[in-house]
Amino acid sequence: MRNPFFYVLLLVLVVLDAWLLAHPNLIGRAGVFFFDYDYLETFPKALATVGVVIALALIIANVVARLGKPLGAIILTALLAIAGYWLFDSFMLYNSGVYKLTGAGFRAGAILLPGLLALVFGQGALDILSRKR
Repeated sequence: MRNPFFYVLLLVLVVLDAWLLAHPNLIGRAGVFFFDYDYLETFPKALATVGVVIALALIIANVVARLGKPLGAIILTALLAIAGYWLFDSFMLYNSGVYKLTGAGFRAGAILLPGLLALVFGQGALDILSRKR
């Protein structure tokens, strides 16, 4: 993960995700208030939440990459599969039921977060698999 373009793209997507999560429509704001999602009430709180999640994913990917090629590749591929499942589950959840009413931006932000995790773990797995002995 030494490509600076990856980190610039990731930073832009983190800011976009935080902005989308912090700006639901009126029904989404009521849901954020009712379910006490304090970490999504304002843009700085949402940016901190998304930033911490992605920073932890980057740290995990870097630590796992140091375990060696076979073990690191297996672990990062498993994490990628989990993130992919979470992405699919979030897509299905936020496009059905009451969540359909929270606004397209909020739904896109909620779906983008597991997508960002899949991006981080996928990049880590690709780096390990393309690394020479």
